[in-house]
Amino acid sequence: MDKMSGKLTVYFEDPFWVGVFEKVSDEKLSVSKMTFGSEPKDNEVRNFILKHYSELKFSPAVEVKLKKAADNPKRRQRNAAKQLQNIGIGTKSQQALQKQREEMKVERIQNRKEMREADRQKQYDLKQQKKKEKHKGH
Repeated sequence: MDKMSGKLTVYFEDPFWVGVFEKVSDEKLSVSKMTFGSEPKDNEVRNFILKHYSELKFSPAVEVKLKKAADNPKRRQRNAAKQLQNIGIGTKSQQALQKQREEMKVERIQNRKEMREADRQKQYDLKQQKKKEKHKGH
């Protein structure tokens, strides 16, 4: 049976407010980070989720063990209060974000290398063309 859950944590990371979207499906955690800028209001967060959730780029999945949620309402309330006390994001989320950053870095490096090669080839072709132009008159 497929179980899927999502969680949004909004916190202040000097100087901006940041939202971390966590998505767990099939015991795999994927994370996406969004910078809001100024402190977002509840309705702004809701509208962002409704309109732009599909545009988020989630990190590669990381294995995670799912714990059974407590059915006791008092325990849920205690857990919610504890999560409000926590500052930042969980370590699994941090690992997933780090993985995503590394992949984006590798992609950027590859793109930069291709652009540099294309520029070199263009310069080389231009130089060859100028050489041929010089020899046409002789």
